[in-house]
Amino acid sequence: MEQAQHVSDVIFGWNPMITAATVLFFVYVFIISERLNQSIIALIGASAMIYLGILNQEMAIEGIDFNTIFLLIGMMIIVGIMKNSGVFQFVAIMSAKTVKANPRALLVVLAWITAFFSAMLDNVTTVMLIVPITLLLTEQLKLKPYPFLVALIFASNVGGTATLIGDPPNILIGSAVGLGFMDFVENVGPPALIIMIFLTVFFDLIWGRKMKTTLKARAHLLRYDPYEALVDRELLYKSLFVLFAVIFGFIVGHSHGFEPGTVALSGGALLMLLDCIKFRRKKVYWLKTGKQTHNVEHTFKEVEWDTIFFFMGLFIIVTGVEKSGLLAVLAQEVLKLTEGDLTNTSMLILWVSTICSAFINNIPFVATLIPMIQNMADVFGGADKLEPIWWSLSLGACLGGNGTLVGASANVMVAAYASRAGEPISFVKFMYLAFPLTLVIVGISTIYAYYVYL
Repeated sequence: MEQAQHVSDVIFGWNPMITAATVLFFVYVFIISERLNQSIIALIGASAMIYLGILNQEMAIEGIDFNTIFLLIGMMIIVGIMKNSGVFQFVAIMSAKTVKANPRALLVVLAWITAFFSAMLDNVTTVMLIVPITLLLTEQLKLKPYPFLVALIFASNVGGTATLIGDPPNILIGSAVGLGFMDFVENVGPPALIIMIFLTVFFDLIWGRKMKTTLKARAHLLRYDPYEALVDRELLYKSLFVLFAVIFGFIVGHSHGFEPGTVALSGGALLMLLDCIKFRRKKVYWLKTGKQTHNVEHTFKEVEWDTIFFFMGLFIIVTGVEKSGLLAVLAQEVLKLTEGDLTNTSMLILWVSTICSAFINNIPFVATLIPMIQNMADVFGGADKLEPIWWSLSLGACLGGNGTLVGASANVMVAAYASRAGEPISFVKFMYLAFPLTLVIVGISTIYAYYVYL
């Protein structure tokens, strides 16, 4: 059945564009003010789109990108089970022992571990697992945690930039446009690697080379046994098997018609199944039904349902704005500004997304921009000609999130852990360093984008 551009009976005969823009404006205001939980705001905004007549329920449900929802749920399940093995604590402690608890080397190693896990899992989950361990290690070495935490924020966002699943903006872009795992690795992976190398040198120059600790503190840390952190090796092997299978599925599934959401959700289901099977002395047995239920319930509690419903509400809001015709008008205005030039448009998107993502959470910003960019396809000769703009949006949104403490979800999570540990990160102090540094690394990505994409 054909749908109109928007539901014809918008309440009181109001202009659909103005009505949708008003709802979007208030949603952004409340998200930025952080006075209400973002899931509540998104769901109320989504409800408003329906009650005001901009959408009907069928259109609202069609607007939800279930590929993104399934991908998020699947990866949350896998990480939620995997962390119970103690693998993340093992990696951190083993890394500290490998560099003989040298503070300068530890700063570099923790940053690269964070970047790697952020690319393979996702940056929010990674910082949730790495930050507590980092705080423990810095406490043992009598070091200020601030340099380490700042390095982890940048590393998580840069690492997350490199893959489809690393940062929510990439998940949104990939799902909406049909870009696969390897598309992101090949196109935004190299600039992310270059930027990570630059940041390693930068953080070492301003902090690493000045770090000092006592031999006694280093000796105490070196007494830690990383293998004691592996509390469930059987679960570790199962988790690694599923994780590698899922990543393999991301790589090859796209060309065979299997979306990342399907791969991730099936991987999560498989790991929940394996978690209910135990291997003992060449015997295989199933956990009792009650224990299976307990495991499954515990796993589902690890899923960040508030984030899932935030995304669902956000998809409906953006669908309402799109159906109102507002994003098509904005797309035309952008094209007028750039005179329909692909290079100018890509550069504008890259820098606008950088600045906006520093001050507005990059998830709703990217969700709003995606349909606007899709409306430019005809001008540039088809949807396939928009690829440089998508990579520019990915780089700008993911890297721009480093600019302030509220720019990305990973930043907020690090700040929360730091505050809880009695080491609060000042918004102004962080921004004083982070915003100029963000402009530098986006400058690097701009050069890369110009010569490689355009």
